[in-house]
Amino acid sequence: MSEAKLDLFPAPLTQAAFEPFGDVIDISDVDPIEINEGTTERFHDLARVDTADENGTTLVNIFRGQPRAQPIALRMVERHPLGSQAFYPLRNLPWLVVVAPAGDTVELKSLRAFRATGTQGVNYRKGVWHHPLLVLNADHDFLVIDRGGPGDNCDEFRFEGETAYLEL
Repeated sequence: MSEAKLDLFPAPLTQAAFEPFGDVIDISDVDPIEINEGTTERFHDLARVDTADENGTTLVNIFRGQPRAQPIALRMVERHPLGSQAFYPLRNLPWLVVVAPAGDTVELKSLRAFRATGTQGVNYRKGVWHHPLLVLNADHDFLVIDRGGPGDNCDEFRFEGETAYLEL
């Protein structure tokens, strides 16, 4: 039996397009609040971090990503049913986001791909399917805010006999 194939082409990451999956963390259209005697601008409340289910705690991490061979074969996605997960790049380099709607399973045809700028992050809502970190440059660091604590908070779904290819 031949393998089913889907070619994905990333769209620009905008809040309107990403709304079903979570928040875009981006300060370009946010009015800052002046703090610290006028020496600091605060870009307030950029994402809804959700980690409290089943006595969860909020973790602050650094992830360092490495690029994958191109075209990028997408054979699995994961979700975090007990908490949101936010990624914000620490280098001004573009990166990729692949998501699918929350649900018990995921179909290959429901995958969406986005090209994020180096000044945009995402906050995946709990339960939203997403591909693990996809970077285009070596040693690309991200600030990651997610859930720690009791309970199983990572489900993986593998596309058996199907593969999506991310075309850049």
